[in-house]
Amino acid sequence: MNRYQDIPQTKTPTGKRYYTSTRYPEIPISNDDLYIITVRGDRLDNLAYQFYGDSTLWWILQVANPTTQKDSLYPDLGIQFRIPLDVPAILAAYEELNS
Repeated sequence: MNRYQDIPQTKTPTGKRYYTSTRYPEIPISNDDLYIITVRGDRLDNLAYQFYGDSTLWWILQVANPTTQKDSLYPDLGIQFRIPLDVPAILAAYEELNS
């Protein structure tokens, strides 16, 4: 899944194209969420592949764990890390926000 495929593009008067800002949905806590303790070597893209089968869904983990650093794919070591499992609902909310 390419997270930019449905993001509208805009053109400047000179014809240069650019994407508009991407908006991410809030991900409510659910009883179905999994929790793990992070270990050395964990990365958001690898965790997304492990739990969702798609490394491009790393942003779901980033949004679901707001205390993680926004400029890194590496979560802090030894923290409780939430893995939301209702991916279809999250992707539907993402598409609705960015359509």
